[in-house]
Amino acid sequence: MRSRQPKRVYIETQGCQMNVYDSGQMLEILRETEAYLPAERPEDADLLVLNTCSVREKAFDKALSRLGRWRLLKAEHPDLRIAVGGCVASQEGPALLARAPFVDVVFGPQTLQRLPALLSEREASGRPQVDVRFPAIEKFDALPAPRRSGPCAFVSIMEGCSKYCSFCIVPYTRGEEANRPFADVLAEVWTLAESGVREITFLGQNVNAYQSDWRGVRRDLSDLIHYTAAIDAIQRIRFTTSHPIELGDRLIGAFREEAKLAPHLHLPLQSGSDRILMAMKRGYTTLEYRSKVRRLRAARPDLALTTDLIVGFPGETDGDFEETLDLVQDLAFDQSFLFLYSPRPGTPAASLPDPVPDPLRHERFDRLKTTLDRQALAFSRKRVGQRVSVLVERSGEKDPSALSGREGSNHWVHFTGSPDLLGTMVEVEVTQGLPNCLKGQRAGIESMSSTSHDRAQRASL
Repeated sequence: MRSRQPKRVYIETQGCQMNVYDSGQMLEILRETEAYLPAERPEDADLLVLNTCSVREKAFDKALSRLGRWRLLKAEHPDLRIAVGGCVASQEGPALLARAPFVDVVFGPQTLQRLPALLSEREASGRPQVDVRFPAIEKFDALPAPRRSGPCAFVSIMEGCSKYCSFCIVPYTRGEEANRPFADVLAEVWTLAESGVREITFLGQNVNAYQSDWRGVRRDLSDLIHYTAAIDAIQRIRFTTSHPIELGDRLIGAFREEAKLAPHLHLPLQSGSDRILMAMKRGYTTLEYRSKVRRLRAARPDLALTTDLIVGFPGETDGDFEETLDLVQDLAFDQSFLFLYSPRPGTPAASLPDPVPDPLRHERFDRLKTTLDRQALAFSRKRVGQRVSVLVERSGEKDPSALSGREGSNHWVHFTGSPDLLGTMVEVEVTQGLPNCLKGQRAGIESMSSTSHDRAQRASL
Protein backbone atom coordinates (compact mmCIF):
# COMPACT_ATOMS: atom_id res chain seq x y z
CA MET A 1 0.00 0.00 0.00
CA ARG A 2 1.05 3.62 -0.38
CA SER A 3 3.05 4.90 2.57
CA ARG A 4 0.97 7.94 3.43
CA GLN A 5 -1.31 7.84 6.48
CA PRO A 6 -4.15 7.59 7.03
CA LYS A 7 -5.16 5.10 4.37
CA ARG A 8 -7.90 6.22 2.00
CA VAL A 9 -10.64 4.27 0.23
CA TYR A 10 -12.77 5.38 -2.71
CA ILE A 11 -16.04 3.47 -3.19
CA GLU A 12 -18.10 3.82 -6.37
CA THR A 13 -21.66 2.52 -6.16
CA GLN A 14 -23.75 1.37 -9.08
CA GLY A 15 -27.41 0.35 -8.86
CA CYS A 16 -30.05 0.11 -6.16
CA GLN A 17 -30.52 1.36 -2.61
CA MET A 18 -29.32 -2.01 -1.32
CA ASN A 19 -25.99 -1.30 -2.97
CA VAL A 20 -25.92 2.19 -1.47
CA TYR A 21 -26.52 0.62 1.93
CA ASP A 22 -23.85 -2.05 1.31
CA SER A 23 -21.29 0.59 0.32
CA GLY A 24 -21.92 2.41 3.57
CA GLN A 25 -21.34 -0.82 5.46
CA MET A 26 -18.09 -1.44 3.56
CA LEU A 27 -16.82 2.00 4.53
CA GLU A 28 -17.67 1.44 8.20
CA ILE A 29 -16.06 -2.02 8.24
CA LEU A 30 -12.88 -0.69 6.62
CA ARG A 31 -12.88 2.28 8.99
CA GLU A 32 -13.23 0.10 12.08
CA THR A 33 -10.84 -2.70 11.11
CA GLU A 34 -8.17 -0.91 9.06
CA ALA A 35 -8.68 2.78 9.94
CA TYR A 36 -9.52 3.75 6.37
CA LEU A 37 -10.95 7.18 5.66
CA PRO A 38 -13.00 8.07 2.57
CA ALA A 39 -11.23 9.59 -0.44
CA GLU A 40 -12.91 12.25 -2.54
CA ARG A 41 -11.35 11.03 -5.81
CA PRO A 42 -9.93 7.74 -7.10
CA GLU A 43 -6.58 9.47 -7.55
CA ASP A 44 -6.38 10.07 -3.79
CA ALA A 45 -7.08 6.48 -2.70
CA ASP A 46 -5.02 3.53 -1.55
CA LEU A 47 -7.98 1.21 -2.15
CA LEU A 48 -10.60 1.44 -4.91
CA VAL A 49 -13.87 -0.46 -4.47
CA LEU A 50 -16.42 -0.87 -7.27
CA ASN A 51 -19.83 -1.98 -5.97
CA THR A 52 -21.55 -3.28 -9.10
CA CYS A 53 -25.14 -3.87 -10.24
CA SER A 54 -26.23 -6.46 -12.82
CA VAL A 55 -29.85 -5.39 -13.29
CA ARG A 56 -29.23 -3.13 -16.27
CA GLU A 57 -28.08 -4.12 -19.75
CA LYS A 58 -24.35 -4.50 -20.34
CA ALA A 59 -23.64 -4.29 -16.62
CA PHE A 60 -20.44 -6.32 -16.98
CA ASP A 61 -19.23 -4.02 -19.76
CA LYS A 62 -20.00 -0.97 -17.62
CA ALA A 63 -17.98 -2.42 -14.76
CA LEU A 64 -15.08 -3.28 -17.07
CA SER A 65 -15.13 0.25 -18.47
CA ARG A 66 -14.70 1.72 -15.00
CA LEU A 67 -12.03 -0.83 -14.12
CA GLY A 68 -10.18 0.07 -17.31
CA ARG A 69 -9.77 3.61 -16.04
CA TRP A 70 -8.66 2.40 -12.65
CA ARG A 71 -6.11 0.12 -14.32
CA LEU A 72 -4.29 3.23 -15.51
CA LEU A 73 -4.07 4.48 -11.93
CA LYS A 74 -2.67 1.13 -10.82
CA ALA A 75 -0.07 1.25 -13.59
CA GLU A 76 1.18 4.49 -12.03
CA HIS A 77 0.91 3.15 -8.46
CA PRO A 78 1.44 -0.64 -8.36
CA ASP A 79 0.67 -0.77 -4.63
CA LEU A 80 -2.89 0.52 -5.27
CA ARG A 81 -5.47 -2.16 -4.49
CA ILE A 82 -8.69 -2.69 -6.47
CA ALA A 83 -11.70 -4.64 -5.17
CA VAL A 84 -14.90 -5.46 -7.04
CA GLY A 85 -18.11 -6.31 -5.16
CA GLY A 86 -21.85 -6.42 -5.79
CA CYS A 87 -23.95 -8.43 -8.19
CA VAL A 88 -21.65 -8.43 -11.22
CA ALA A 89 -18.86 -9.75 -9.00
CA SER A 90 -21.20 -12.42 -7.62
CA GLN A 91 -22.34 -13.40 -11.11
CA GLU A 92 -18.91 -13.54 -12.71
CA GLY A 93 -16.73 -14.70 -9.81
CA PRO A 94 -13.27 -15.86 -10.95
CA ALA A 95 -14.21 -15.13 -14.58
CA LEU A 96 -13.92 -11.44 -13.77
CA LEU A 97 -10.22 -11.90 -13.07
CA ALA A 98 -9.75 -13.40 -16.52
CA ARG A 99 -10.97 -10.12 -18.04
CA ALA A 100 -9.38 -7.86 -15.42
CA PRO A 101 -6.33 -9.65 -13.94
CA PHE A 102 -5.19 -6.45 -12.23
CA VAL A 103 -8.13 -6.70 -9.77
CA ASP A 104 -7.02 -7.81 -6.31
CA VAL A 105 -10.27 -8.89 -4.63
CA VAL A 106 -13.67 -10.09 -5.91
CA PHE A 107 -16.49 -10.42 -3.37
CA GLY A 108 -20.27 -10.75 -3.42
CA PRO A 109 -23.04 -8.86 -1.61
CA GLN A 110 -23.18 -11.57 1.06
CA THR A 111 -19.43 -11.53 1.76
CA LEU A 112 -18.72 -7.81 1.97
CA GLN A 113 -17.94 -8.25 5.66
CA ARG A 114 -14.87 -10.29 4.60
CA LEU A 115 -13.34 -7.46 2.57
CA PRO A 116 -10.59 -6.63 5.14
CA ALA A 117 -9.69 -10.33 5.47
CA LEU A 118 -9.62 -10.78 1.70
CA LEU A 119 -7.30 -7.79 1.35
CA SER A 120 -5.00 -9.27 4.01
CA GLU A 121 -5.01 -12.62 2.24
CA ARG A 122 -4.14 -10.83 -0.99
CA GLU A 123 -1.11 -9.23 0.67
CA ALA A 124 0.01 -12.46 2.33
CA SER A 125 -0.33 -14.69 -0.72
CA GLY A 126 0.43 -12.24 -3.51
CA ARG A 127 -2.57 -13.64 -5.42
CA PRO A 128 -6.03 -12.21 -6.14
CA GLN A 129 -8.79 -13.39 -3.78
CA VAL A 130 -12.37 -14.38 -4.67
CA ASP A 131 -15.28 -15.03 -2.28
CA VAL A 132 -18.78 -14.94 -3.76
CA ARG A 133 -20.48 -17.43 -1.43
CA PHE A 134 -23.98 -17.03 0.05
CA PRO A 135 -23.59 -17.52 3.81
CA ALA A 136 -27.11 -17.29 5.21
CA ILE A 137 -26.74 -14.82 8.07
CA GLU A 138 -23.01 -14.15 8.41
CA LYS A 139 -23.26 -10.71 6.80
CA PHE A 140 -25.79 -9.47 9.35
CA ASP A 141 -23.74 -10.85 12.24
CA ALA A 142 -20.68 -8.93 11.04
CA LEU A 143 -22.36 -5.57 10.50
CA PRO A 144 -20.64 -2.70 12.32
CA ALA A 145 -22.47 -0.79 15.02
CA PRO A 146 -24.90 1.67 13.39
CA ARG A 147 -23.63 5.22 13.08
CA ARG A 148 -25.64 8.31 12.32
CA SER A 149 -24.68 10.17 9.15
CA GLY A 150 -27.78 12.35 8.98
CA PRO A 151 -31.41 12.44 10.10
CA CYS A 152 -32.33 9.47 7.86
CA ALA A 153 -31.00 5.91 7.97
CA PHE A 154 -31.40 2.68 6.03
CA VAL A 155 -31.85 -0.52 8.04
CA SER A 156 -31.42 -3.77 6.13
CA ILE A 157 -33.84 -6.40 7.42
CA MET A 158 -33.47 -9.14 4.81
CA GLU A 159 -31.24 -10.21 1.94
CA GLY A 160 -31.78 -12.09 -1.28
CA CYS A 161 -34.86 -13.11 -3.20
CA SER A 162 -36.77 -16.38 -3.58
CA LYS A 163 -39.28 -15.25 -6.21
CA TYR A 164 -37.25 -16.16 -9.33
CA CYS A 165 -38.97 -13.87 -11.80
CA SER A 166 -37.93 -15.06 -15.24
CA PHE A 167 -36.16 -11.80 -16.16
CA CYS A 168 -34.29 -11.16 -12.90
CA ILE A 169 -30.72 -12.06 -11.95
CA VAL A 170 -31.01 -11.08 -8.27
CA PRO A 171 -31.72 -14.59 -6.82
CA TYR A 172 -28.58 -15.83 -8.56
CA THR A 173 -26.37 -12.97 -7.38
CA ARG A 174 -27.72 -12.34 -3.86
CA GLY A 175 -29.07 -15.78 -3.00
CA GLU A 176 -32.32 -16.91 -1.37
CA GLU A 177 -34.25 -14.72 1.05
CA ALA A 178 -32.62 -14.55 4.48
CA ASN A 179 -34.32 -12.64 7.31
CA ARG A 180 -32.48 -10.73 9.98
CA PRO A 181 -33.55 -11.47 13.57
CA PHE A 182 -36.37 -9.21 14.74
CA ALA A 183 -34.62 -8.27 17.99
CA ASP A 184 -31.44 -7.28 16.13
CA VAL A 185 -33.40 -4.96 13.83
CA LEU A 186 -35.16 -3.30 16.77
CA ALA A 187 -31.86 -2.86 18.59
CA GLU A 188 -30.38 -1.08 15.58
CA VAL A 189 -33.42 1.16 15.25
CA TRP A 190 -33.17 2.11 18.96
CA THR A 191 -29.47 2.91 18.59
CA LEU A 192 -30.10 5.07 15.53
CA ALA A 193 -32.97 6.88 17.24
CA GLU A 194 -30.81 7.67 20.27
CA SER A 195 -28.11 9.07 17.96
CA GLY A 196 -30.52 11.54 16.36
CA VAL A 197 -31.97 9.66 13.40
CA ARG A 198 -35.57 10.68 12.75
CA GLU A 199 -36.49 8.62 9.68
CA ILE A 200 -35.97 4.88 9.20
CA THR A 201 -36.18 3.07 5.85
CA PHE A 202 -36.36 -0.71 6.06
CA LEU A 203 -34.56 -2.36 3.14
CA GLY A 204 -34.86 -5.71 1.39
CA GLN A 205 -35.16 -7.11 -2.12
CA ASN A 206 -38.73 -8.12 -1.16
CA VAL A 207 -38.91 -6.25 2.10
CA ASN A 208 -42.57 -7.04 2.73
CA ALA A 209 -41.79 -10.77 2.75
CA TYR A 210 -39.87 -10.26 6.01
CA GLN A 211 -40.60 -12.74 8.82
CA SER A 212 -38.78 -13.59 12.04
CA ASP A 213 -39.62 -15.33 15.31
CA TRP A 214 -39.45 -13.18 18.46
CA ARG A 215 -40.59 -14.17 21.91
CA GLY A 216 -42.32 -17.22 20.49
CA VAL A 217 -44.37 -15.27 17.94
CA ARG A 218 -43.90 -15.01 14.19
CA ARG A 219 -43.27 -11.35 13.37
CA ASP A 220 -43.50 -9.57 10.04
CA LEU A 221 -42.88 -6.14 8.53
CA SER A 222 -46.09 -4.70 9.97
CA ASP A 223 -44.86 -5.64 13.46
CA LEU A 224 -41.56 -3.87 12.80
CA ILE A 225 -43.46 -0.78 11.72
CA HIS A 226 -45.67 -0.76 14.83
CA TYR A 227 -42.74 -1.26 17.23
CA THR A 228 -40.66 1.39 15.46
CA ALA A 229 -43.55 3.87 15.49
CA ALA A 230 -43.71 3.49 19.28
CA ILE A 231 -40.24 5.05 19.57
CA ASP A 232 -40.85 8.73 20.23
CA ALA A 233 -37.72 9.97 18.48
CA ILE A 234 -38.63 8.29 15.19
CA GLN A 235 -40.88 10.60 13.20
CA ARG A 236 -41.20 8.79 9.88
CA ILE A 237 -40.95 5.21 8.61
CA ARG A 238 -40.50 3.94 5.06
CA PHE A 239 -39.75 0.56 3.44
CA THR A 240 -38.60 -0.61 0.00
CA THR A 241 -38.85 -2.61 -2.23
CA SER A 242 -42.14 -4.52 -2.02
CA HIS A 243 -43.51 -7.43 -4.04
CA PRO A 244 -47.26 -7.37 -4.81
CA ILE A 245 -47.86 -10.99 -3.80
CA GLU A 246 -46.49 -10.27 -0.30
CA LEU A 247 -48.75 -7.25 0.27
CA GLY A 248 -51.33 -8.54 2.75
CA ASP A 249 -54.00 -7.22 5.10
CA ARG A 250 -51.63 -6.59 8.02
CA LEU A 251 -49.35 -4.34 6.02
CA ILE A 252 -52.24 -2.52 4.38
CA GLY A 253 -53.64 -2.04 7.89
CA ALA A 254 -50.37 -0.45 8.99
CA PHE A 255 -50.92 2.33 6.46
CA ARG A 256 -54.30 2.99 8.06
CA GLU A 257 -53.13 2.74 11.68
CA GLU A 258 -49.67 4.32 11.80
CA ALA A 259 -49.41 8.04 11.07
CA LYS A 260 -45.61 7.75 11.17
CA LEU A 261 -45.65 5.36 8.21
CA ALA A 262 -45.00 7.58 5.18
CA PRO A 263 -47.88 7.76 2.68
CA HIS A 264 -45.72 6.28 -0.07
CA LEU A 265 -45.35 2.78 -1.47
CA HIS A 266 -43.13 1.53 -4.27
CA LEU A 267 -44.95 -1.50 -5.70
CA PRO A 268 -43.39 -2.84 -8.93
CA LEU A 269 -46.02 -3.76 -11.54
CA GLN A 270 -43.63 -4.61 -14.44
CA SER A 271 -46.44 -5.12 -17.00
CA GLY A 272 -50.15 -4.45 -17.42
CA SER A 273 -50.67 -7.63 -19.45
CA ASP A 274 -51.64 -10.83 -17.66
CA ARG A 275 -50.01 -12.87 -20.41
CA ILE A 276 -46.70 -11.08 -19.95
CA LEU A 277 -46.95 -11.21 -16.15
CA MET A 278 -47.31 -14.98 -16.42
CA ALA A 279 -44.27 -15.19 -18.70
CA MET A 280 -42.38 -13.04 -16.19
CA LYS A 281 -43.44 -15.46 -13.40
CA ARG A 282 -44.62 -12.57 -11.26
CA GLY A 283 -47.30 -14.61 -9.48
CA TYR A 284 -50.22 -12.15 -9.69
CA THR A 285 -52.71 -10.84 -12.22
CA THR A 286 -53.57 -7.25 -13.08
CA LEU A 287 -56.92 -7.71 -11.33
CA GLU A 288 -55.15 -8.73 -8.12
CA TYR A 289 -52.78 -5.78 -8.42
CA ARG A 290 -55.71 -3.39 -8.96
CA SER A 291 -57.48 -4.82 -5.92
CA LYS A 292 -54.48 -4.25 -3.68
CA VAL A 293 -54.09 -0.68 -4.92
CA ARG A 294 -57.77 -0.03 -4.25
CA ARG A 295 -57.47 -1.35 -0.69
CA LEU A 296 -54.29 0.65 -0.10
CA ARG A 297 -55.90 3.89 -1.23
CA ALA A 298 -58.94 3.18 0.90
CA ALA A 299 -56.65 2.71 3.90
CA ARG A 300 -54.54 5.79 3.10
CA PRO A 301 -56.25 8.23 0.71
CA ASP A 302 -53.13 10.42 0.44
CA LEU A 303 -50.93 7.48 -0.61
CA ALA A 304 -48.39 8.17 -3.36
CA LEU A 305 -47.86 5.02 -5.43
CA THR A 306 -44.70 4.47 -7.49
CA THR A 307 -43.80 1.49 -9.62
CA ASP A 308 -41.38 -0.28 -11.99
CA LEU A 309 -42.30 -1.14 -15.58
CA ILE A 310 -40.50 -3.16 -18.26
CA VAL A 311 -41.09 -2.47 -21.95
CA GLY A 312 -40.25 -4.97 -24.70
CA PHE A 313 -40.32 -8.25 -22.77
CA PRO A 314 -39.96 -11.18 -25.22
CA GLY A 315 -43.25 -11.84 -27.00
CA GLU A 316 -44.85 -8.52 -25.99
CA THR A 317 -47.45 -7.65 -28.63
CA ASP A 318 -49.07 -4.34 -29.46
CA GLY A 319 -52.08 -5.55 -27.47
CA ASP A 320 -49.94 -6.36 -24.42
CA PHE A 321 -48.37 -2.92 -24.53
CA GLU A 322 -51.75 -1.18 -24.90
CA GLU A 323 -52.97 -3.07 -21.81
CA THR A 324 -49.97 -1.75 -19.89
CA LEU A 325 -50.61 1.78 -21.11
CA ASP A 326 -54.28 1.56 -20.14
CA LEU A 327 -53.53 0.22 -16.67
CA VAL A 328 -50.91 2.89 -16.04
CA GLN A 329 -53.43 5.58 -16.97
CA ASP A 330 -56.11 4.03 -14.75
CA LEU A 331 -53.90 3.68 -11.68
CA ALA A 332 -52.34 7.17 -12.01
CA PHE A 333 -48.91 6.43 -10.54
CA ASP A 334 -47.07 9.29 -8.88
CA GLN A 335 -43.68 8.38 -10.34
CA SER A 336 -42.40 5.34 -12.21
CA PHE A 337 -39.11 3.76 -13.14
CA LEU A 338 -39.24 2.58 -16.74
CA PHE A 339 -36.83 0.02 -18.21
CA LEU A 340 -36.22 -1.43 -21.64
CA TYR A 341 -36.06 -5.21 -21.31
CA SER A 342 -32.54 -6.57 -21.61
CA PRO A 343 -31.71 -10.27 -21.22
CA ARG A 344 -29.67 -11.23 -18.19
CA PRO A 345 -27.42 -14.23 -18.85
CA GLY A 346 -28.57 -17.29 -16.92
CA THR A 347 -32.17 -16.18 -16.45
CA PRO A 348 -35.07 -18.14 -18.01
CA ALA A 349 -36.28 -15.13 -20.01
CA ALA A 350 -32.93 -14.89 -21.80
CA SER A 351 -33.86 -17.96 -23.86
CA LEU A 352 -37.44 -16.93 -24.66
CA PRO A 353 -38.39 -16.61 -28.36
CA ASP A 354 -39.93 -13.60 -30.14
CA PRO A 355 -37.70 -10.73 -29.05
CA VAL A 356 -39.25 -7.32 -29.64
CA PRO A 357 -37.32 -5.42 -32.36
CA ASP A 358 -35.29 -2.49 -31.03
CA PRO A 359 -37.12 0.26 -32.97
CA LEU A 360 -40.47 -1.01 -31.64
CA ARG A 361 -39.15 -1.31 -28.09
CA HIS A 362 -37.93 2.28 -28.14
CA GLU A 363 -41.18 3.54 -29.67
CA ARG A 364 -43.19 1.87 -26.90
CA PHE A 365 -40.76 3.15 -24.30
CA ASP A 366 -41.16 6.73 -25.49
CA ARG A 367 -44.97 6.49 -25.54
CA LEU A 368 -45.15 5.09 -22.03
CA LYS A 369 -42.56 7.55 -20.71
CA THR A 370 -44.62 10.45 -22.04
CA THR A 371 -47.64 9.21 -20.09
CA LEU A 372 -45.63 8.60 -16.92
CA ASP A 373 -43.95 12.02 -17.09
CA ARG A 374 -47.35 13.67 -17.52
CA GLN A 375 -48.68 11.82 -14.47
CA ALA A 376 -45.66 12.80 -12.37
CA LEU A 377 -46.02 16.46 -13.29
CA ALA A 378 -49.77 16.41 -12.58
CA PHE A 379 -49.16 14.87 -9.15
CA SER A 380 -46.57 17.53 -8.29
CA ARG A 381 -48.78 20.39 -9.45
CA LYS A 382 -51.62 19.15 -7.26
CA ARG A 383 -49.36 19.79 -4.28
CA VAL A 384 -49.11 23.52 -4.96
CA GLY A 385 -50.71 25.41 -2.08
CA GLN A 386 -50.53 22.42 0.26
CA ARG A 387 -48.53 22.31 3.48
CA VAL A 388 -46.19 19.35 3.70
CA SER A 389 -43.97 18.07 6.51
CA VAL A 390 -40.35 18.04 5.36
CA LEU A 391 -37.49 16.34 7.18
CA VAL A 392 -34.57 18.65 6.37
CA GLU A 393 -31.68 16.49 5.16
CA ARG A 394 -29.17 18.83 3.57
CA SER A 395 -28.16 22.40 2.84
CA GLY A 396 -26.36 23.90 -0.13
CA GLU A 397 -22.56 23.99 -0.12
CA LYS A 398 -22.42 27.47 -1.59
CA ASP A 399 -25.61 28.72 0.05
CA PRO A 400 -26.25 27.13 3.47
CA SER A 401 -29.74 28.63 3.50
CA ALA A 402 -30.75 26.53 0.47
CA LEU A 403 -32.38 23.61 2.30
CA SER A 404 -33.71 20.32 0.94
CA GLY A 405 -35.63 17.42 2.39
CA ARG A 406 -38.29 14.87 1.54
CA GLU A 407 -41.95 15.02 2.42
CA GLY A 408 -44.18 12.02 3.04
CA SER A 409 -44.70 11.00 -0.58
CA ASN A 410 -40.91 10.91 -1.04
CA HIS A 411 -40.63 14.04 -3.18
CA TRP A 412 -37.66 16.28 -2.60
CA VAL A 413 -38.69 19.75 -1.46
CA HIS A 414 -36.36 22.73 -1.88
CA PHE A 415 -36.81 25.89 0.17
CA THR A 416 -34.91 28.64 1.95
CA GLY A 417 -34.31 28.58 5.68
CA SER A 418 -31.81 28.62 8.50
CA PRO A 419 -29.13 25.87 8.44
CA ASP A 420 -29.97 25.06 12.07
CA LEU A 421 -33.15 23.40 10.73
CA LEU A 422 -31.07 20.44 9.51
CA GLY A 423 -32.35 17.22 11.03
CA THR A 424 -35.72 18.69 12.03
CA MET A 425 -39.22 18.31 10.63
CA VAL A 426 -40.64 21.59 9.32
CA GLU A 427 -43.86 22.66 7.61
CA VAL A 428 -43.37 23.95 4.07
CA GLU A 429 -45.98 25.44 1.77
CA VAL A 430 -45.53 24.17 -1.79
CA THR A 431 -45.26 27.01 -4.31
CA GLN A 432 -44.15 25.10 -7.41
CA GLY A 433 -44.61 21.52 -8.61
CA LEU A 434 -41.94 20.17 -10.96
CA PRO A 435 -41.74 16.65 -12.47
CA ASN A 436 -39.16 15.38 -9.97
CA CYS A 437 -39.32 17.78 -7.04
CA LEU A 438 -41.28 20.48 -5.27
CA LYS A 439 -40.32 24.02 -4.35
CA GLY A 440 -41.74 25.91 -1.42
CA GLN A 441 -41.22 28.16 1.57
CA ARG A 442 -41.58 27.85 5.31
CA ALA A 443 -45.28 27.85 6.13
CA GLY A 444 -46.43 31.27 7.34
CA ILE A 445 -43.31 33.16 6.33
CA GLU A 446 -44.71 34.55 3.08
CA SER A 447 -47.89 35.84 4.70
CA MET A 448 -45.89 37.49 7.49
CA SER A 449 -43.52 39.17 5.06
CA SER A 450 -46.42 40.22 2.81
CA THR A 451 -48.20 41.78 5.78
CA SER A 452 -45.06 43.70 6.71
CA HIS A 453 -44.68 44.85 3.11
CA ASP A 454 -48.31 46.02 3.00
CA ARG A 455 -47.88 47.99 6.23
CA ALA A 456 -44.75 49.62 4.88
CA GLN A 457 -46.56 50.61 1.72
CA ARG A 458 -49.47 52.12 3.67
CA ALA A 459 -47.06 54.02 5.92
CA SER A 460 -45.40 55.60 2.91
CA LEU A 461 -48.72 56.97 1.54
